[in-house]
Amino acid sequence: MVIGIPTEVKDSEYRVAATPEGVREFTHAGHEVVVQAGAGEGSALPDDEYLAAGATVLPNAEAVFDRADMIMKVKEPQPEEFERLREGHVLFTYLHLATDRGLTAFLAERKVAAIGYETVQLADGRLPLLAPMSEIAGRMAPHVGASLLERPRGGRGVLMGGAAGVAPARVVVLGAGMAGTNAAWIAAGMEAEIAIVDKNVDRLRYVDELQKGRVQTVMSSALAIERLVLAADLVVGAVLIPGARAPKLVTQELVRAMHLGSVVVDISIDQGGCVATSRMTTHSDPTYVEHDVVHYCVGNMPGAVPRTSTYALTNVTLAYAIEIADRGVEDAVDSDPALGHGVNTYGGHVTNPGVAEAHGLPLVPIGELIPGA
Repeated sequence: MVIGIPTEVKDSEYRVAATPEGVREFTHAGHEVVVQAGAGEGSALPDDEYLAAGATVLPNAEAVFDRADMIMKVKEPQPEEFERLREGHVLFTYLHLATDRGLTAFLAERKVAAIGYETVQLADGRLPLLAPMSEIAGRMAPHVGASLLERPRGGRGVLMGGAAGVAPARVVVLGAGMAGTNAAWIAAGMEAEIAIVDKNVDRLRYVDELQKGRVQTVMSSALAIERLVLAADLVVGAVLIPGARAPKLVTQELVRAMHLGSVVVDISIDQGGCVATSRMTTHSDPTYVEHDVVHYCVGNMPGAVPRTSTYALTNVTLAYAIEIADRGVEDAVDSDPALGHGVNTYGGHVTNPGVAEAHGLPLVPIGELIPGA
């Protein structure tokens, strides 16, 4: 199989879908890799390293898409990339289709086999290809929030760790998954006062055991969220339902009642966000103020630390990508149920339940298209 790695074109997206080390693994497995010139530069990975690893460097995206059987990306296709995709292409990337009906319909119509990193799911519910980016975004969130709480950045002028005789910032983390637990961990290290909310008591118990009392764990309810958010300086949204839209846990009215100059960092924005006032922003224009609350809702937070993120992503996607390249989509999905969950569109149909529900589109389960999946 020919694997194509184009340059990412989303605003301020500096990651690339595979490292030179990943390319070498593909070529050792007998596959051809074509990389767009300059694709790795944002991650400090020059073309020479890809050439030395066995890749062919092509001058532009059109050449990569034309040559490749499988397109590996980091972020969902942007409008300028749509027409480069053709029937028969395998697309392996973060898709987040529940928030993009147009892209969903296009991929189905074009009969692209679109596999979303974020919906590849193990039998125990874990999301192995989403985990490293959730980890990184979670670790970034307290740093972003701390900066935005500074008065020159529009915040209320609160230092995360406080000072002798002065209370620290109050931080509320919504969701105790990979992103949320990492956000709580880093915020605790910054000596803020932390509360983390989840509806899964086992996840809360895990956080409690890990943090040994440094983080308050709270069972999710409307009243608990209201009380915590009203007292918070920083709210981190880290709620995820695989493939589906994030639930709106913080209402417009609640945001309106928050402290003047408090901050929302909504990591869940890729799936629509868990705060009613959240809307997608970019690294080049990352914040806006609504109801006197500073909002940071960048959809590709890990793109700001691309070298770390690119290596972390390749570490987890490579084995699945080689499995697809070795066996083809049908055999790979038939042998690995986790990949079956990852298929969002196939053969002209929407195959992910959360995506179909989000857009009111017909669902054709992947098992009906690939027997045994």
